[in-house]
Amino acid sequence: MRTRVKICGITRRQDAEFAVEMGADALGLVFYAPSPRAVTVAQAQEIVAGLPPFISIVALFVDANVEDVQACLAALPIGVLQFHGDESPEYCEQFGHPYMKALRMREGIDLKSEVSRYSSASAILVDSYQPGVPGGTGQVFDWSLLTEINMPLVLAGGLKASNVAKAIEQVKPYAVDVSGGVEQAKGIKEKMKISDFMQEVANG
Repeated sequence: MRTRVKICGITRRQDAEFAVEMGADALGLVFYAPSPRAVTVAQAQEIVAGLPPFISIVALFVDANVEDVQACLAALPIGVLQFHGDESPEYCEQFGHPYMKALRMREGIDLKSEVSRYSSASAILVDSYQPGVPGGTGQVFDWSLLTEINMPLVLAGGLKASNVAKAIEQVKPYAVDVSGGVEQAKGIKEKMKISDFMQEVANG
């Protein structure tokens, strides 16, 4: 099965257009103000307006107010919500919308137990753990810690053109999620890095 690709932390319209042109399946928009890749709803509307069909827009939140998530859903064509904080299953489910739950692979995590808690999720995203940082660390974790789960797995954490084919071969994820690995600066994507990344996913 083809490995899907989500390019996260999109902050510019031209980056969204190029990612789609290169074959990305999903674009991630960060609605978490402390992030250097954060966008407002108004910025997000400009980024996604008129994009071609069959591209999933993913809205990323970290322990957000319910009203903020609802406002985003009302204003944008969100395909999937991504919760990257300490949100409970009940919190994630209340929006009646497909969601992914991000789990940070800290030492001692019981992945199967956590996945069972979020059984209503469309997918589980696994990312590197760094204290005080909810995501976007640019760090790779030990993929051998991953156990087989009965749910689509999205692999994140330090992926780039030089390691994504190996990651796909070893983990066999449903999708890979990249942000910093295709950037020239935080939130500013680089065409060559996106192109190389997409080529390596195809090779994987």
